[in-house]
Amino acid sequence: MHVATGALHGGDDVGLLKTAMPFQVVSNGMLETIASAARRVSYKAGQLIYERGERANDLFVVIRGRVEHVLGPGAGATNLLRILGPGEVFGWAALLKSQPYRLARCTAIEDTECLAINGDTLLRILESDPETGDVVMSRFATMITRDFTVPEWVAQLRPLGRRQASQQLTGMALTMFRLAQWLKSPRPYLMVIGFALFLGFWYLAVEVWKLPRFEQMPGLTAVVKEWLSPDPAYGLSIYTPEYYQHIWVSCRRVGIAFFLATALGVPLGLFLGWSQKFKEYVFPVFEMLRPIPILAWVPLAILMFKGLETPVIFLTFLASFYATALNTMLGVQSIDESYFRAAYCLGASRWQTFRHIIVPGAMPFIFTGLQISVGVAWFSLVAAEMVSGQFGLGYVINNSYTTVRYPTIIIGMITLGAVGYVTSAMVRIVGDYLMQWRVRELALGGNT
Repeated sequence: MHVATGALHGGDDVGLLKTAMPFQVVSNGMLETIASAARRVSYKAGQLIYERGERANDLFVVIRGRVEHVLGPGAGATNLLRILGPGEVFGWAALLKSQPYRLARCTAIEDTECLAINGDTLLRILESDPETGDVVMSRFATMITRDFTVPEWVAQLRPLGRRQASQQLTGMALTMFRLAQWLKSPRPYLMVIGFALFLGFWYLAVEVWKLPRFEQMPGLTAVVKEWLSPDPAYGLSIYTPEYYQHIWVSCRRVGIAFFLATALGVPLGLFLGWSQKFKEYVFPVFEMLRPIPILAWVPLAILMFKGLETPVIFLTFLASFYATALNTMLGVQSIDESYFRAAYCLGASRWQTFRHIIVPGAMPFIFTGLQISVGVAWFSLVAAEMVSGQFGLGYVINNSYTTVRYPTIIIGMITLGAVGYVTSAMVRIVGDYLMQWRVRELALGGNT
């Protein structure tokens, strides 16, 4: 075997690493560091590169030639044999957490040259930029499970130093860590600038320039003064108990309606997307009812449900239900048919296919639909409360209009927007928690 130092081929090695899937997201500076720590190795046709059971120290990137990579039965791979060409990576057992020994037998099919990178050295380099390192390690995990068809329980990679530290963070410490990361990004400052521009335009348009379409509106100063006043002129501010009662009543109604819409809309959407026969029966009725405005349901809601509370919840539920069911159905329909064929070929039952393919595959669409659903629930609630409510933010807005309390209208609108934003964020957080695999996939830049 002939060995040459990587320093002699620094530029070529950087270009080679850039074509290898795990390193495509790495900056040129880090690639140069990896290339300088690597070495070039050459093998003759038919020469053994390594054997199963040997200690795994290095991983390899093929520069030229071809390599036969044969996994042993203990690896649990679906396809044991792979032929690797230029730019492809093998020897990844050097990065596995519980497998310090080779899982495969590798042989050069023809005269072959590879770039050998020590696993421990690579991890130390990646730890210098943990965010990039996390993405590289995620790409390695994806490559091992996808290209080499090795089960995830085998493809457990050694964690980076920062990951080991973050795994020890729990509770409030983890929350503060994530908050610190958020504050270091430009997002909070751009958000502040956006709000400042909005409020500045409101102030200038109403109180300074007095534009024709804005001169009758309550100004920013009047609204803030009323909102923060211990003795508000129109009777509603942060110091009055009625303000929080209206918020609580609206949140309770949206919570009940959103729960019902999720409990009924998600299963309906899954079955609409899964069963063509079920869709032929149900979807035409669904599509006929969906465009009917919420206000058109008001008379029937009052006739169907007794009391004042139930009609409001029903009207809030309707629009939310349609958004949830439709997005869930689209999520099921977006799943590639090849997954179903592969599952059936492997002997999976219809229930196993539903549980392990349809539900996880539709989840991104489901949670997108739930975010839309909770927003739709809020503006449906306002319409319902305007018609038949006695409490709630929609009632506040409508009653303030009829009694000419314009600052209170703005207070109700801003409060509604803030509470709606929080509820949407809560749905988003739950979705990220339940779909950590998707967060990893997004970190890969869509290359899976």
